[in-house]
Amino acid sequence: MSVIGEAALSGFLDLLVGKSLDSALNFVADHKQLHQQLKQWQSILPDIQAVLDDAEEKQIKNMGVKKWLEDLQDLAYDVDDILDEFAYEELRLKLNKSQAEASPSKVRKLIPTCFTGTSFAPTSFLFKNSMIPKVKEITARLNSLTTRRSSLGLSEILSQAPTSKGKQPRLQPTSVLDGVVEYVGRYKEKTEMIEFLKGDNSNGVSVLSIVGMGGMGKTTLAQLVYNDATFNQSFHHKAWVCVSDNFDAVNITRTILKSIDPDSHDENDLNLLQVKLKEKLSGKRFLLVLDDIWNENYNDWTILRSPFGAGTHIIVTTRLQIVSSIVDPLKAFHLDKLSDDDCLSIFTQHALKARNFDGHLQFKEIGKKIVRRCNGLPLAAKVIGSLLRTVKYHGKWERLYESEIWNLPEEQCGIIPALRLSYHHLPSYLKRCFAYCSILPKDYEFGEEEIILLWRAEGLLQQKAMPQIKDLGNQYFQDLVSRSFFQTSSKYKSRFFQTSSKDKSRFVMHDLINDLAQVVAGEICSKLEGDKKWKFSNRTRHSSYIVGTYDTVKKFEAFDQVNSLRTFLPLMCDYRAPFLTNVVLDDLLPRLGYLRMLSLSGYIITELPDVFENLKHLRYLNFSSTKIKCLPDSLCTLYHLETLLLRWCYKLQMLPSKMGNLVNLHYLDIRGANSIERIPFRIDKLTNLQSLTDFIIGEGDGSYIRGLKYLSNLEGDFRLSGLENVNGEDAGESKLYEKQGIDRLVLHWRKKFENASRNKEVEEWVLDSLCPPKKLEQLVIENYGGAKFSTWIADPSFKNMLSLELHDCKNCKSLPSIGRLLLLKDLSISGLDQVHKIGAEMFGENQSNTFASLESLRFGNMLNWEEWDLCEDDEQVSKFPSLRFLSIRKCPLLLGRLPTILQSLQTLEIYNCKRLVVSISCFPLLRKIWVEGCEELVDEGSLSVQKVTSFKSLCVSNISNFNISAERIMLRFANSERFNVSGWKELGSLSQIGLRLVGHRFISIADCPQLVSLETEEERLQLDKIPGVESLAIDNCGRLNRLPEALHAFPFITRITLAACPGLVCFAESNFPPALKELRIGNCVNLQYLVDEKENNNKSMSSNTCLLEHLVIRSCPSLIWLLSRGDICNRLQHLEIESC
Repeated sequence: MSVIGEAALSGFLDLLVGKSLDSALNFVADHKQLHQQLKQWQSILPDIQAVLDDAEEKQIKNMGVKKWLEDLQDLAYDVDDILDEFAYEELRLKLNKSQAEASPSKVRKLIPTCFTGTSFAPTSFLFKNSMIPKVKEITARLNSLTTRRSSLGLSEILSQAPTSKGKQPRLQPTSVLDGVVEYVGRYKEKTEMIEFLKGDNSNGVSVLSIVGMGGMGKTTLAQLVYNDATFNQSFHHKAWVCVSDNFDAVNITRTILKSIDPDSHDENDLNLLQVKLKEKLSGKRFLLVLDDIWNENYNDWTILRSPFGAGTHIIVTTRLQIVSSIVDPLKAFHLDKLSDDDCLSIFTQHALKARNFDGHLQFKEIGKKIVRRCNGLPLAAKVIGSLLRTVKYHGKWERLYESEIWNLPEEQCGIIPALRLSYHHLPSYLKRCFAYCSILPKDYEFGEEEIILLWRAEGLLQQKAMPQIKDLGNQYFQDLVSRSFFQTSSKYKSRFFQTSSKDKSRFVMHDLINDLAQVVAGEICSKLEGDKKWKFSNRTRHSSYIVGTYDTVKKFEAFDQVNSLRTFLPLMCDYRAPFLTNVVLDDLLPRLGYLRMLSLSGYIITELPDVFENLKHLRYLNFSSTKIKCLPDSLCTLYHLETLLLRWCYKLQMLPSKMGNLVNLHYLDIRGANSIERIPFRIDKLTNLQSLTDFIIGEGDGSYIRGLKYLSNLEGDFRLSGLENVNGEDAGESKLYEKQGIDRLVLHWRKKFENASRNKEVEEWVLDSLCPPKKLEQLVIENYGGAKFSTWIADPSFKNMLSLELHDCKNCKSLPSIGRLLLLKDLSISGLDQVHKIGAEMFGENQSNTFASLESLRFGNMLNWEEWDLCEDDEQVSKFPSLRFLSIRKCPLLLGRLPTILQSLQTLEIYNCKRLVVSISCFPLLRKIWVEGCEELVDEGSLSVQKVTSFKSLCVSNISNFNISAERIMLRFANSERFNVSGWKELGSLSQIGLRLVGHRFISIADCPQLVSLETEEERLQLDKIPGVESLAIDNCGRLNRLPEALHAFPFITRITLAACPGLVCFAESNFPPALKELRIGNCVNLQYLVDEKENNNKSMSSNTCLLEHLVIRSCPSLIWLLSRGDICNRLQHLEIESC
């Protein structure tokens, strides 16, 4: 039941009393009865609005006032729906009139013009008469509320503050996120936990638990430990899972597995998931955080932890002591309340951006009183501090401290009084936005745009409140972030599946903040979670539910009593494609006539019912990731629709031809809907469009591009497709350069260059005519058929250009002068078949500091590129001083060398450039090399050890001439974490080129026919330098006749794979390596045994100490035995022997 949410009604009534009601009065001016009724509304509503502040205070102790506010809230929604019906009908008549005028008939010419206005249309009178009963009912309810208002003694409160409520100075868009603020007072617990995690747990899983009430900082402490840099390197894998009150072992295990192996296949079978997880973690050190566990079932816990063994550390956070006991921790850390001093430090940093009150003595005394009322809870101190951050008026601090809300008993609503108070002091427009978010489940990660589009659909963005702010939704959202109602999500993965296509920041609400939202929203917002079964109240307006694999009729019985629902929001918590009962589509949706927001995203549905004429209030539709093939024509009657999301509807073949009627459309997202071949309507009427992800021009529709000149509000990402169907004149009329809000532009022609309709000159004219706005940040040109690029592409006036991509422009013979784009960071060029030389034209004339900002440079699939003239007059000056990443792929004719000096380069990729000499001599910061197929690899510089950073990864293959001395290899690569060598015809041993097994974790060697051994005679049995190898793979090395003699002493190796090595007779002459878990051997035709334990070997292997679990041997026809004596390892779980 709501406690304080109704004060947000003030903003709601502002809208009703204002423009909406004025517009309705104008529309019914010719209907005396309706006009009189609405005039009464206009008179009564301001009087009710005036007493809302008084009602908000009194409802805490007066249930009569509380009931009055609840009834007022219901009435406000009903008033809004009726006014929306008037607005819809007025817009419908206006559209009909404009269409009729566009194609006048002979009959129409006979009708006097005085009878052709919208208000005089016959259908208009019928509609207005049908509205009389609804309007009269509202009037009666308004009069009743007025009478009750007087009896309750509600009166207007005059503001005493120098600034009126809701008009205080604007907060900064971001909050103070200093780590000290977050972790004050928990240093002892953090240090002790880290020491535990550094310790040995070879005997099994170790568990630590953090126990405390909500808002005490359990999750924050776990995050601090999880991200600590002092010991992170000691873990091979980490994972974080928000468990919350839905303890689903399958989902939790799947999330953990995805964290370790993002490419793992989705499984619903717990046994298969756990087997895979156990395999992935074999021999690995693993840190797992299970945050916010409520489940008290011991059996569930034992099942969940069964895949984990030695090397796994688990941190559990929970509010319940019984949960801590069940997980049996090595130690339970019970978080007590913080001291007043610690709370004060958190409070002052959020309220004053200072460590204490020394610079703000006027607030010191009252500030300490407020902090004491936070009762030692860090979350409360943070939220109240955020609330007061811009409040410089001492009286406001006093009134906050004296508020009666502090004294409301905790058991009355279960929310910390400090949090209730922070909500109480929000501006009214933010209260409604925050309360609406109560439909989000706990731990749900959300994106900023996702929430803003929902707020927009519900009419929560009030331009009147902040008329000077263009991006109102962003301002609202950042306000709630700065006040700590929303917080940035950590790297851990939530149990909810996100459909966002971009890896932007995600946000969450703390559990207590989520509880607060539910309390202030009350029955207006309801959600179905887990297996809980209830029916929504008839007061419910906004709903959400968690999608299951099969959403059947029973689930939707909760909606039986709902008559005026506005939000129908399913939320995905899995990667599985769910099924939806037809009852929702055929029966439930048609009777939800007041819906503003409808999502069916992700469901396996192929057809939509033609019911949208009954859903005239809709502002938001989301059919993303469904299998629909077409949209019903009735969708084009949704004249109020603002957002239409069709992302990844890959079977959708066309859009309705009358979508031009959706004159209020702001967002149309068809990314991934690749079966759509054209936009079949003129776009010039959609003047409110802000986001149009792809404007597809079909054959014969070239003139449609002219309509873009009317879309002055376009912003963000914009793609123009089908440009082969456009001529230069039409392209110029689009006035693309005027669209100042566009920051990323994709210009796309189809790939069919052999098509007779493709004309080089026309396409050059089109590109010349599509000059974008100067504020553009990213430009992509694909499949352009002209012979030259437009000069505007490299115009230095594009001062914000950060990224440029030129792909598959098959006829272009040279590049534009890209070096003139001084702030360019990313450049990608591929598929330019006619380019033979890249030289001075790329750098531009008189450019001494070209590509000064470039960080990433990619060339690919340049089949005829032969020469790269870098114009390096001074070999000591780098043309690319900031370049970190260089990739050249599939350029088979490219001759010469790379740039001489790349002082910032960290990653180098070369693939299939067989004539290229790759010199890395002057690349001091290089950390990763992947070279497959080149003429020569050279490193002949004089860099000292001090000037070469530690290497991460080396991968070399099919290099004709490896021209690096052993000394240089030792300097460069001796400690690389990973090295892969393949196709090296002359390699006899690793030490031949200066490499050793010491210092590397992952080693892979393939297709080295001369390789005899991995170490020389001198290196054998040097146990003082034990390798840290964890994985070893050798494939197709025909002369390899032995593995290292000291293999049995490799302490960390867990996985070995041997294939096509006919010279091997045995795997090892002593024990298996002590940590080896998995051994795979295939097609080693002379292999006779795995381990030949000599009779006099004092280190004879015991089956009890061997850890081998997975053994696969295939196509080894000479195999005689596995072990020369003794039993095979008793821990073996999987044994597979085939064709031996």
